[in-house]
Amino acid sequence: MHLGNIRSALLGWLQARAVGGRFLLRIEDLDRARCKPQYVEDLLRDLAWLGLDWDETALFQSQRDDVYRDAQARLEREDLVYPCFCTRAEIARAASAPHGLSDEGPRYPGTCARLTREQISERARTRAPAYRFRARPGEVRFEDGLQGPYAQDVDVVVGDFVVRRNDGVASYQLAVVVDDAATDITHVLRGDDLLSSTPRQLQLYAALGLRAPDFLHVPLVLGEDGKRLAKREGAFALAELRERGVPPERVLGLLASWSGLGDGAPVTLAELVRDFRPEALPREPVTTSETALQTALGLC
Repeated sequence: MHLGNIRSALLGWLQARAVGGRFLLRIEDLDRARCKPQYVEDLLRDLAWLGLDWDETALFQSQRDDVYRDAQARLEREDLVYPCFCTRAEIARAASAPHGLSDEGPRYPGTCARLTREQISERARTRAPAYRFRARPGEVRFEDGLQGPYAQDVDVVVGDFVVRRNDGVASYQLAVVVDDAATDITHVLRGDDLLSSTPRQLQLYAALGLRAPDFLHVPLVLGEDGKRLAKREGAFALAELRERGVPPERVLGLLASWSGLGDGAPVTLAELVRDFRPEALPREPVTTSETALQTALGLC
């Protein structure tokens, strides 16, 4: 883990512990090519080093495909999901004058939304389909715990969205909704790069008859180049900081200063829990530099 994503983990942990709640660990390892067992071991070591404990056994998404398929089958029975044989290139070519781009790319124009059974059978002979949820028209509105009111017309911005990829893997959108409900999640705190995903998830909660949690989206920590800190060089992995002898309290102090919870001085988890206030969290991205990181962590 890097300083950018461990900050989100810390804030979620503080949100739960400050009100006597449970903090659950979910390993989102659906992408088998990228998610190696040793990465899980590293992640657990990083959390333990900072003192971030969790309740109950960690949930591995890679072990829950049957549950996701059951949810998908329920949606299919309601004609809310259909097979899609389009490639990304075909969607890009068809999306003339798109309303905008989502994390799924150009708006899906509904090419496969009304295929007949015969057309589906014919296309399935040469190409494995993805499966898309029929986006409901109209704005989805919710109150974010930090960002305030948020609204998006999923049908206009994203179009029908993927719930199972053409390689057979459940999508992030479907998996997190099913897992949140299965583990009785009441509050989700995550980076605001996922804010625009929330309306899609809310449509899935409603379609499956599930109760949606409350959401709080935190602005990211960025480098001077505007890239997410966890995705750029010089972000500093926690393993590297451990090896270089940086005390965990110093790392916590830096993370707290990025979150409106401290001045950068070393701090303990107990102190952060005692003083945690969600309203103190910043509403704009935090920008830092490699030099500033080295200074804050005592590495120069």
